[in-house]
Amino acid sequence: MTLAATNGFLSPTGVEIAFLLVGIVTLGAAVVTVTTKQLVHAALWLVVALGGIAVEYLLLTAEFIAWVQVLIYVGSVVVLLLFGLMLTKAPIGRSPDADSGNRPAALAVAVAAAAALIWVVVDAFRTTWIDLDGPAQGSTKVSGSILFRHWVLPFEALSVLLLAALVGAIVLSRRDREREGNN
Repeated sequence: MTLAATNGFLSPTGVEIAFLLVGIVTLGAAVVTVTTKQLVHAALWLVVALGGIAVEYLLLTAEFIAWVQVLIYVGSVVVLLLFGLMLTKAPIGRSPDADSGNRPAALAVAVAAAAALIWVVVDAFRTTWIDLDGPAQGSTKVSGSILFRHWVLPFEALSVLLLAALVGAIVLSRRDREREGNN
């Protein structure tokens, strides 16, 4: 009997335990991100959540995707978010405007979206089996080729979205400065 045959659901490996623990921390950071009333704290918890996802990719031996996650999301998106918060002079402390009172509706939409996403992913990969004894599928060459051949349009859309957010933050900060100058 081989080592692969002895490991199963009831005897997890160290990587599986680490994956579960990092997943729990990432989920907790994501929940804190959307429930905190302090915008800067939300941005910093978002860094923890996105960093946790990068660690999950590392545990899945998808190093290239993990570093893309760090560079694009943790690096660019969070820096842009913090830059936008600073430019628009968002409140640093607790903000009563950060809570609209629509939490039950938002929770219902989030649960419905999560259920739909889980259903789609499970349905799409129900009959897919990965040959663990075959060649490694997560190599940088394979991942990069698939990522940049089939996912170039979403990457470009993300770059346009980031640019629009940056321009929007600059426009909002200039309007605020013009109003202060007129008063």
